[in-house]
Amino acid sequence: MDDAISGAIALLREAFPTEVRHGPLGWEALRAWEHRHGVTLPEPYRTFTAEIANGTDDAPPDEGGLLPLGEKPDSWAVWEADCWMSPEPFDGTAARVPGRPFPLDEEWQWEYDYYDHTLHSSLLHQTYQHGSVLLGSDGPGQYWTLVVTGPQRGRVWWLTDGCATPYGGSSTGQPGGNFLYWVRDWHVGQGWWRAE
Repeated sequence: MDDAISGAIALLREAFPTEVRHGPLGWEALRAWEHRHGVTLPEPYRTFTAEIANGTDDAPPDEGGLLPLGEKPDSWAVWEADCWMSPEPFDGTAARVPGRPFPLDEEWQWEYDYYDHTLHSSLLHQTYQHGSVLLGSDGPGQYWTLVVTGPQRGRVWWLTDGCATPYGGSSTGQPGGNFLYWVRDWHVGQGWWRAE
């Protein structure tokens, strides 16, 4: 393990005390999941899931902590979007497809931008179903995802009713948008996690 990953893992161990961690997935099960879905998870999330915890309790986000790899929060299947513009309703029971490309590379506010069903409905559905794993939820209709394919690979995105936006800004490759920085910001109470 290189120094950067070792340092990241040390911070993640500090952020998630043993009592809130679910058991780690283990490398064999993690590699099997990656093979089944045609992706290699980005570091340090990959090592965190294999060696430290496959999900947590009472840690970010607000609705029950980090999800185990590949799982959906309870609200995923039942939330009702006020700003869902597609004539095809959101299907929270459909299988997510992490191996297909995540379709966005910058923030998209479909609630306010010009929306054409012919051009944008497929993109809207793909944003929620393709190229990412769900990290958790701040509440119905507010989901944290980690992009696992394409140019945004490794970045945390927030999907909310009417908008999808990368954590820490919209420039590709910004270090502040990855899993480690997202957890660190929560752990120290800064950034989007800052108390109001």
